[in-house]
Amino acid sequence: MDHTVNGSVLQTMIDHILMDFIGAMRGALEDALLQRQAVEERFQVDVFLGDVSWETSYSLPGEEQPPRVRADVSVDWPTWSQSAFRSWSIGEPPEDFPEIVLEITLRQQRLARAPDLAQVIACLPEESPEAGGEVLVRTAPLLEQVTEADGTTRYAMETTYQGTFRLGYALLEDPSGLGEPVASLARFVASALVRLGDLEVTYLPPEPPRDASP
Repeated sequence: MDHTVNGSVLQTMIDHILMDFIGAMRGALEDALLQRQAVEERFQVDVFLGDVSWETSYSLPGEEQPPRVRADVSVDWPTWSQSAFRSWSIGEPPEDFPEIVLEITLRQQRLARAPDLAQVIACLPEESPEAGGEVLVRTAPLLEQVTEADGTTRYAMETTYQGTFRLGYALLEDPSGLGEPVASLARFVASALVRLGDLEVTYLPPEPPRDASP
């Protein structure tokens, strides 16, 4: 369970390398011409386990709301990585280099019909480009079906890439080196969203503005 904690406690749990990574990821996604969704970014700390997580969502520019395709990015900073980083920061060589756990979910939504699974898989690679010495691996797609009270059925498809970003000595010493590998991931996300958006599928109309007259 995640809980809100006061600033002083939160500060002791956040390492600057994590903030550097988040800043690099946010900047790279925007440099890839993606548009951050209006929903608030979430920064959470599990006060029982100590894990820190950050989540955000981006879409192609100019999309209606909700967008047809969206990328949900999740970054996790587990406690063992925190300990490894802090050992390095005080001059003690860590047993293992710290890692950031990454999850990128590509979501197609507002679908009027269930998409062709083979078509979706064919346009997405099995792995992301290498970043931090590792790749993110595609998991099995998830089909979501929702039937509204008026009988309308809408569908969504989610395809997730999971993996880790390893922080070696070079990146620990100079976090500016995060720029290019993170930018490579951002370009991968942008390219995947474009390919999904180009698929010939039927979308339901966007939701009307909340203040629109009935």
